[in-house]
Amino acid sequence: MFQGLSDKLQETFKRLKGKGRLKEADVNEAMREVRVALLEADVNFKVVKEFVAKVKERSIGQEVLESLSPAQFVIKIVHEEMIELMGGATGKILIASKPPTVILLIGLQGAGKTTHAAKLANMLKKQGKHPLLVACDIYRPAAIKQLQVLGDQLDVPVFSMGQEPPVEIATASIKHANSNGQDVVIIDTAGRLHINEELMTELRDIKAAVRPNEILLVVDAMTGQDAVNVAESFHKDMGIDGVILSKLDGDTRGGAALSIKAVTGCTIKFAGIGEKMDALEPFHPDRMASRILGMGDVLTLIEKAQESFDEKKAKEMEQKLRKSELTLEDFLEQMQQMKKMGPLSSIMEMLPGGMGKQLKDVTIDEKDTAHMEAIIRSMTVEERRKPSVIKDSRKKRIAKGSGTKVQDVGRLLKQFEQMQKMMKQFAGGGGGGLGIPGMGRKGKKKKPGRV
Repeated sequence: MFQGLSDKLQETFKRLKGKGRLKEADVNEAMREVRVALLEADVNFKVVKEFVAKVKERSIGQEVLESLSPAQFVIKIVHEEMIELMGGATGKILIASKPPTVILLIGLQGAGKTTHAAKLANMLKKQGKHPLLVACDIYRPAAIKQLQVLGDQLDVPVFSMGQEPPVEIATASIKHANSNGQDVVIIDTAGRLHINEELMTELRDIKAAVRPNEILLVVDAMTGQDAVNVAESFHKDMGIDGVILSKLDGDTRGGAALSIKAVTGCTIKFAGIGEKMDALEPFHPDRMASRILGMGDVLTLIEKAQESFDEKKAKEMEQKLRKSELTLEDFLEQMQQMKKMGPLSSIMEMLPGGMGKQLKDVTIDEKDTAHMEAIIRSMTVEERRKPSVIKDSRKKRIAKGSGTKVQDVGRLLKQFEQMQKMMKQFAGGGGGGLGIPGMGRKGKKKKPGRV
């Protein structure tokens, strides 16, 4: 996400840092490059104009030009203005003082309302809430069935009344929630291919009937400025409280995320970052700005790790590392824990700039980790715990069982041995660092099992 914009801005500021003390002309040149980068990222041109003007005004002040590290000062200003551009504070769901909290999801057809209704229910369930999903899309074929399937996956109840009028379904769902102890009601509504009066009339009727605490608009981040125009139109007719940006992980430009708040005044509250049901996260403007400028997003990375890693197992692993007792079983377990955090490429995006530069020429092949898992799973318990017993005949059996080559098995064992040596260095206070499974240098042939 934001890859193109991020690369251009980081390159611009790199040149700025190389100038030492800045002159006003240096700032003007940098701001021209920032303007071009933002426009190429499909950010609204009015938003770009105002953003650049604010940054420029602050950057050519006496305090900046006479500071010891003016380039860093300019980057700080850009960071602060970018946070403000995306809404400042992190948006939150307004919880009703008297349950249930009613959340109305609206948007065009294909934006991902049904999927994100389920993702939102999953997120709230993890927070201790008892959500109820409501199927009010009676027009799209299989929309009700889709919501029911997702509800079953998450063990979240789904309320439906077949082809009854959506207003009646929404009204009845509130009574159902009150009777069954559900404290959050998430209403999935119908969409259209474009905004029309028929759609708006139905949504206004539902709004009047259930008086939602939150009206959240789901828009596709990959549609760029169209997403901003859709948000503006819905806000004008419905008065939305926030936006869920779907497919943000696939948006390499980022124009919608950087334009919506400035154009509509509505906060982006959540971002869809993948297909899985846990691939929804709160939209943090400060963290997103840090990612764009190559500063990383360590807080989100820590939160993902806390959600994914078992604390008891983590302590056990720490003890094994200290004693240099790491086995292939432990290695397999760590890979499985890492997978829960999401694709390795998305984890790399959250690492700070210094590390990001070191990993710039690194490609991450998820298939390699799958090969490694297959190899380890094809071993016996004894082989996982004592890899030294694995000789040629065993390597052949393991390779055949895992669908890989004998060389791949040998390579994995050799790299695991190297990692064990590195663990001993850690235990002894030496240097070094762990590698990431499935990573290989660009330009080199990918080999299953690289660490």
